[in-house]
Order: sequence, then C-alpha cells, then structure tokens
Amino acid sequence: MIISFVSFSVAYGRNSSWIFFCEEDTRIQVVKLLEILGRFDTSKEWFLGKALHDEESTIIHHYAFAENPTVFKFPDFAAGWALSIPLVNKLATKLKSEPLKSDFTIDLKHEVSSVLYFQHNDYLCFNVNDCFAVPVVKQTWEREAALIEYYSDYRDISIPTIDLGVPNTERGHCGKTFAILERYLNHSSPRTPWLVIVDDDTLISIFRLRKLLSCYDPNEPVFLGERYGYGLGTGGYSYITGGGGMVFSRAAVQRLLASKCRCYSMDAPDDMVLGMCFSGLGIPITHSPLFHQARPMDYPKDYLSHQIPVSFHKHWNIDPVKVYFTWLAPNTEEALNGKKVEFSREDL
Repeated sequence: MIISFVSFSVAYGRNSSWIFFCEEDTRIQVVKLLEILGRFDTSKEWFLGKALHDEESTIIHHYAFAENPTVFKFPDFAAGWALSIPLVNKLATKLKSEPLKSDFTIDLKHEVSSVLYFQHNDYLCFNVNDCFAVPVVKQTWEREAALIEYYSDYRDISIPTIDLGVPNTERGHCGKTFAILERYLNHSSPRTPWLVIVDDDTLISIFRLRKLLSCYDPNEPVFLGERYGYGLGTGGYSYITGGGGMVFSRAAVQRLLASKCRCYSMDAPDDMVLGMCFSGLGIPITHSPLFHQARPMDYPKDYLSHQIPVSFHKHWNIDPVKVYFTWLAPNTEEALNGKKVEFSREDL
C-alpha cells in the first residue's frame, strides 16, 4: 500500500510542488490550504498534516515508542495531509533500494509516518504551528531576548533561520555547536558579553537569567548551567547538559576556540565534548540548580517550591506555553518593581 501511494505520487507529481491526500468526506478550504502550503519552501522535504499520537503504547502499532508513545506523531487522514515532491521523490528512491520490513498493513497513517521517521527523520514536520517548536519560542521567551538567532541546516526567511553550513545529524550536534561559537566570536559585537545556546524545546526566562548573570564577570571564563558528570570517580569530567541551556561568557568562548580542543566527530555529543574541553583548559563548570534538563512535573514539588527557576526542557505531553507562563514568565513584582532575586553560585 505504501509503495502504491508513493508510485502514484511520483507519476502524477512531475509538474507539481505538493501531493495532497484526503478522504472522500474531507472538506477543504482551498484558498486557506494554498496559503498554508505557500509558507513552505517547496525545494525542501516536508510532511505536513494534523498530528495524532497514541496516549499509551498499543498492539495495533506494535507497541512502537513504548517508553513514551506521545513523542511519535502521525497524520489524521480525514483532515488531509501533504508531501512535498522532493520528499516523495527521495522516498521513492529509498524504497527501491531498501524494501519495507513488513508485508502487513494495519494502520496506514501510522506506517507512513514510521517509514518517513526511520528513513528520513530530519524532515518530519507536523502541524504548521509545531515545526521545530519555533512557534512556542515566539509565543514565550523570544520577546524577552535583545538578540536571538535561530540556527538550522537551511535558511528559512519566514522564521528566520541561519544556515551554518553544517549538515544536520540524528544524534549529537557538536559540529553545529562549535559553528555557533565561531559565529558568536567572529560576527557578534564585542559588547555582547554572554552567549546562551538552547534547544528549540527549551523554555527559559531571560529576565531571571539576566539577574543570575549579574553575579558573574563576563571578562572571566564562565561556563554556566546544570552540571552533569561523566566518570567522576575515575578521573572523568563535569559538563553542562545542553537541554537546560548552556551559558558562555565571551572570555570562555575565546579561551575555548584559541585551544585545539574540537569535536572528535560532527555528531559527537556537544555538551560532553565542551565539558572535556573546559576541563582540559582548567576552566571550572559553574553549576546552577535553576536550570533544568526536564519538565516541571519530572521533579518533586518540594524541590521546586523553594526555587525561582530559569529553564525547563522538553515539550512531551505538556502545553509548553502554559508551562512557561506558569513557571518562567516574570511575575508582576519582578517585572514592574525590579524585585531582587537571590541566586547562589557554585563552582565545581
């Protein structure tokens, strides 16, 4: 069935930009549909639709993503879904050389997504307002940032994103992170004393981060965030976990890039490589418990009750905008009265 629809799409898509699929009783507002599709670069590979997900693992989907089935999205066929022609063509080529692993078709909408996810995960994008989590950033903390840049493996003027010339990787992003560091040092104003690198699904309070950074001198090498450790009992090292946000002083970036410490591969874990590099340079990792690698519900309530958190990470099974305004948005006292917020410093 999957091979049939791909063959159909290739045959009828030679003079088209998109293939749009729907059911016989789907009602379509053609003008609105064309407007939405027009927001996307048709030379790129896109998979668009209304996202569904399993609330718990199920036999009809072979218990896929059993640890957290909500992370895997598949389209609601009744609402319609679209594939850009470059993705259709690439998928057709893939299927010729890599046949499907199963002869059974049970739930086509889930199986189509599975093929795209496992064979071409870089371009999986559901719901126009849920691509790469950028809309959440724009609804929440973007407005607090004086200078913000979005990095990708291609340029998209609608966001806008910056193409660093580094290919996307499925795992670690060491090559991309070092490219960001190079860009910061060589292309930003020397009057920009701090660099903060976050994931697109990181929620952060810029207001509180500024308060925290007032405790530090950017002329000193400072590498700040939530500390993790690797092999600490056997001569290992500490590192800042990337999901909660990594904060660099300009002096720290200068020291790092002046050294010969670099990624051992483009897809190496960037946060761990940075930990190794700073450890080798004798620059201590500065830990703050106010950065969080996970969501608020992943921590005991009593642990968070005495904190003024700076960040949380991941959008799994939550409303990230609600989480931001509940936990991270400046409250009235902070925003209007410049209320002092006390932070602690710990060098490890």
